[in-house]
Amino acid sequence: MAPSAAQTQGYERVSKYPKSTKYGRQNPITERWNSDEQLVLWRAAWADVANRYLERTGHEERIDHRSHAERGLLERPTVHEGVVARAMEKKGIISDRCELNRQIKADNALLRELRGQVKKLVQTVKATLPALAEAMENLRKNLLLFCYQLGYLRKGKERLNTSLNTLRPALTQYNQLAKDIRDKTKERRSLLSEKKALSAVHVFRHRELAAKIAALTEDLEELRSEKNLLLASLAYSEEDAADKFPKDIAAMEQSLKRLEKQEQKYSAELDAALNEYAGLREQAQGFDPVQLYEARQAIRPDKEQEAENRAQQVYGEKYSPLLMFDSKKAVSRMLHEDIERQAVRRMVRQAQKEQQISNKGKRKDQGRDVR
Repeated sequence: MAPSAAQTQGYERVSKYPKSTKYGRQNPITERWNSDEQLVLWRAAWADVANRYLERTGHEERIDHRSHAERGLLERPTVHEGVVARAMEKKGIISDRCELNRQIKADNALLRELRGQVKKLVQTVKATLPALAEAMENLRKNLLLFCYQLGYLRKGKERLNTSLNTLRPALTQYNQLAKDIRDKTKERRSLLSEKKALSAVHVFRHRELAAKIAALTEDLEELRSEKNLLLASLAYSEEDAADKFPKDIAAMEQSLKRLEKQEQKYSAELDAALNEYAGLREQAQGFDPVQLYEARQAIRPDKEQEAENRAQQVYGEKYSPLLMFDSKKAVSRMLHEDIERQAVRRMVRQAQKEQQISNKGKRKDQGRDVR
């Protein structure tokens, strides 16, 4: 039925998004269709059917309707790209969504690689000093990359929080300006209608209304000017501001939640790697600490270079040497390397003193033998 025909019969048009209308919330069937619980059931049913046909046609791939968190996966989930982004990529135009997914996949690959290496290192350590030094430095290299990943996530959180701290009050200001403009526009229209309806004999009332209308017109111009300046500072146009403004904030808040979850998971993975490192330190108790320290220092520059190369490979142009420098300092603090270095130096000095005393004693004994 056309809208005009519906209006003549007193019908009210319902949005094509049922749950966004007052009727959708009152209809128990529609309410169930739009519930999170029903969505999970639909996704599970789709996964079952798809996997059944994948198996029937001889494919090894399977799909899973559950989220990464429910499956216990540490990897970041990719975002939906959509046909527009795919079409842009086919034309040679880089899409933000596709670029984000490429970064997420590379980041996840690095995480899987690090987790596998940590487990192998502890299992394959041999009871020799060079092997132990190699294993400890390899694990330290992985700790560098874990810290770099965490630092990268925290930088992303910091940028999002900065943007949200700007956009949230700006949205409040925009909404207030829009409301003031609507209210004053409505009041001005009312005064214009009243003035138009007055007869010519009401001169005083005409003047009074004209003064109020002029004041409202001036206020409206100032409000619109303030709103336009606000939108220009945020790079929004008048046409898309009302719709895009809150959507951008909601998207940023959702991204912030995802980054917070990933930070928790990577922190847990870093803690696990630190525990493995502590286990290697216990194995090192039977070796000379000075010799082990010197063996590790000899191969450390190469291991750190490997970590830098791997991070550059994963993050590409987004790689930050400063963030890698901060990661090295963080790992050094976690492993108490300053204390270890000072302890080794004390042992070396003590050994040198003992050697000097021993050499003096030998020279005295040689002098007695000569006499």
